[in-house]
Amino acid sequence: MTRRGLLLFVAMCFIWGIPYLFIRIAVGEIQPIVLVFLRTSIGALVLLPIAISRGGMRDLLRHWRVLILFAVVEVGVPWLSLSSAEQHLSSSLTGLLISAVPLVATVLSPLLGNRDRMGPVNLLGLAIGIAGVASIVGFDWQATTWLALAEIVLVVVGYALGPAIAARYLSALPSVSVTTSSLALCAIGYAPFAFLNWPHTVPSWSVIAAVAVLALLCTALAFLLFFALISEIGPVRATVITYINPAVAAVAGVLVLNERFTLGMGLGFLLVLVGSTLATRRARQLEAPVVAEP
Repeated sequence: MTRRGLLLFVAMCFIWGIPYLFIRIAVGEIQPIVLVFLRTSIGALVLLPIAISRGGMRDLLRHWRVLILFAVVEVGVPWLSLSSAEQHLSSSLTGLLISAVPLVATVLSPLLGNRDRMGPVNLLGLAIGIAGVASIVGFDWQATTWLALAEIVLVVVGYALGPAIAARYLSALPSVSVTTSSLALCAIGYAPFAFLNWPHTVPSWSVIAAVAVLALLCTALAFLLFFALISEIGPVRATVITYINPAVAAVAGVLVLNERFTLGMGLGFLLVLVGSTLATRRARQLEAPVVAEP
């Protein structure tokens, strides 16, 4: 890996590991739908000039149905569900649960056109990963609710389906154009609901800063860096950040918010990593990259 590739890799591990922390801070004072609207609208406005300068925006019109589906599956539903869930879950626990994305992608892959059969090693990995998720939740049960866990399921499924949809139907389009359009579509869709839930008082500076970090650093800049990372080291190697982001989220939550980190959470995360590695062990260069974008 080149020095540039290493720097991009480290940056993405950090940038997509800290959103859970800032989401937790933001939803303490503003409604999740307001947070998602602000994040998507600001991100779209920042990326729009770049997308226009690189071209390809007109080509999106021919794929508008798939683009809307991708926007809903990858951004619209997951980001709202994630923000809502973090009103009840710690940022550490949330980040660790999102690590199950590769496991879900493996289960859904036959529905997405992947005809490879799961062998004994893949099934073993899936079982280990499920045990890991159960360990993460089970050892921190007092910090969870059924509704929040259901919302995390929506997030994980969306993050597993989104990249596959993009790889199959939108791969010929510039990535920055697809991302910008998706953010803009979600912002437009959520605008009236965000207006109805707009806070009556100005949020604290910590919340304003959290929204700014989420919109500018964890959304606009993050996507640009991620595209550069893929160009530098390839899509398969770039997916390794999926296994590191949850660890960054857990450490950030413990250090900044003094959240609990139990032995069960740590053990469960290790099991999920091992399970994901075994479950996805196949000709990965032929598959779409699975990366959770918090």
